[in-house]
Amino acid sequence: MSFPALRTSVLLLTTLALIPAVLHAAPLPRSTPEKQGVSSAQVLRFVEALDGLDQVHSVMIVRHGQVVAEGWWSPYDATTKHELYSLSKSFTSTAVGFAVAKGKVAVTDEVLKFFPADAPAEPGGNLKAMRVQDLLTMSTGHQDEPPTSPDKICAKSFLAQPVPHKPGTHFKYNTAATFMQSALVQKVTGETVLDYLRPRLFEPLGIEGATWDRNFEGISLGGYGLRVRTEDIAKFGQLYLQKGRWNGQQLLPAAWVEAASAKQVSNGSNPASDWDQGYGYQFWRCRHGAYRGDGAFGQYCLVLPAQDAVVAITSGLGDMQAVLNHVWDRLLPAFSAKRLPANSAEQTRLTAKLRSLTVKSPTGAATSPQSAKALGRTYMFSPNDLQWESLQISPLASDGWMLTRKIGGTTSSLRCGHGHWLKDSGVLGVSPRGPLGPLPEEPLAASAAWTADDTLTVKVCARETPYQTTFTFRFTGNTVAVQAQTNVGFGNTKTAPLLGTAQ
Repeated sequence: MSFPALRTSVLLLTTLALIPAVLHAAPLPRSTPEKQGVSSAQVLRFVEALDGLDQVHSVMIVRHGQVVAEGWWSPYDATTKHELYSLSKSFTSTAVGFAVAKGKVAVTDEVLKFFPADAPAEPGGNLKAMRVQDLLTMSTGHQDEPPTSPDKICAKSFLAQPVPHKPGTHFKYNTAATFMQSALVQKVTGETVLDYLRPRLFEPLGIEGATWDRNFEGISLGGYGLRVRTEDIAKFGQLYLQKGRWNGQQLLPAAWVEAASAKQVSNGSNPASDWDQGYGYQFWRCRHGAYRGDGAFGQYCLVLPAQDAVVAITSGLGDMQAVLNHVWDRLLPAFSAKRLPANSAEQTRLTAKLRSLTVKSPTGAATSPQSAKALGRTYMFSPNDLQWESLQISPLASDGWMLTRKIGGTTSSLRCGHGHWLKDSGVLGVSPRGPLGPLPEEPLAASAAWTADDTLTVKVCARETPYQTTFTFRFTGNTVAVQAQTNVGFGNTKTAPLLGTAQ
């Protein structure tokens, strides 16, 4: 379908009146796998494969609109939001879809039309030719991506970036281009993408408490920064699987869903890579006729039209292809065209596995010959890049420890369980986001153990993010050497040792 035809069909859908949230704010229905034609035994093999990756945080499988399997690796849980990173992009393009449906913008519109005050004094021909569709398909013509950090990303910095290629001819992954979609929506609606989506998408689907980071101008970042729950991701995928329909109402035009999920541009030729199958409107095409939104370190909204299924996954992985390989190799064989006979034994095994999932905690002793001398003392640090000023580790009345740190003038305490996770909130104390800035005070969970006579190892999960940081505290005489290693990050994931001296 040509896009003028698409736009015409979109504009004819005048039935997009907002549906009262109270009618739709319900969880997805639940079912047993076999009732929906899914093998519990095969799903169990899939979950075991994810568990073997050791960094998956949640999984939810939806078949025929019914949740047939769901699990969270403790300390992650069903009620806590998770940072989506670039999976946010698919939500941003959806906001553009709603704006197109209302006639506020067309994908054929030139980008400069909306940002005359931010344009260079003499824009080049390629910049003048850049259209909204080029933003959606990551084919803006840039060779180098414009700045993306919250303190720099803006329309002016995007439009100042050289555009050496003709728009529409050169695929270049471009988070700043998604920000421009967010800025565009705000320009034409007067609302941030978050506020614009709330009555049109979030409330009808029962997505509550979503948050979205903003740039220094107050514009939703668009390309990243959205946090929602695992089931919210699954609902979003289900909406797309249902061609924009939800509870009998056409929320998002079917023509937009078709265009967004189709291959709009080529991005490679490797048949074994799910990053080379083509790109739509902020959705990746996949092998096996599927498509997805995804984000750094393994945040997935995977739509499987041939199987009438959706898979939502959050994680903190460096190898994102490994997750998709497990979907194709272990989960696809689970789907049958017909309802399967009940298999209570395998279903019981699957349920037990899903309920017992946990992130691996440090393995070691609850005490050490060093405990009496090392614990309860206050260690002071010389000025350092991490801004650590002091540290005290004390035993809890119950099994575990209290980790108290003064970082950048703020004192933060964190309870650490032994062999289990204790949930808390505080400052992580390192910055795995690299150029994206330090982590704020947020939900954490920690577990610890003496992994050697002189070493207490503490693992901390930042529960709304992909990040898990392992701190080692090595005690020698009146000093402690501190080092941190984070599972994933945008820069160096291991810190230089800090040396603290007991007062």
